[in-house]
Amino acid sequence: MNTLSYKTVSANKATANKEWVVVDAEGQPLGRLASKVAKILRGKHKTNFTPHADCGDNVIVLNAGKVTLSGNKWADKTYIWHTGYPGGQKSMTALELQKKDSLKVLEKSVKGMLPKTRLGSQLFKNLYLYEGTDHKHEAQTPKVININEFK
Repeated sequence: MNTLSYKTVSANKATANKEWVVVDAEGQPLGRLASKVAKILRGKHKTNFTPHADCGDNVIVLNAGKVTLSGNKWADKTYIWHTGYPGGQKSMTALELQKKDSLKVLEKSVKGMLPKTRLGSQLFKNLYLYEGTDHKHEAQTPKVININEFK
């Protein structure tokens, strides 16, 4: 038996098969959508997934401001940050954040599900959020996927 015929394939930036996908976020629950988008960005759905390399797809999210939250989360969910000054803790509810910038709710949710490293920052640059149904990436011929059927 030839033991050298079994080799582990490790994808890198040059060998990664990156694609462009389009997702419609209208009426989708925020957490479920964000976890599936983060999985696509990371490349975990591919057979040649490599944890230390950017082998995920580029994701275009349309109607990103029309995600839903269940229950009373629009009023109860808070985003907290600190300015760095004494007494500088600030907070904002999900409804206030959506009124200020409707894309930030989904953006923060997806970013929180990516690695907190340089790789995570690089993966986050592959996410493109749009308010409406049109985008500027037609030249990449993106593939439309139904996020509800995605595992």
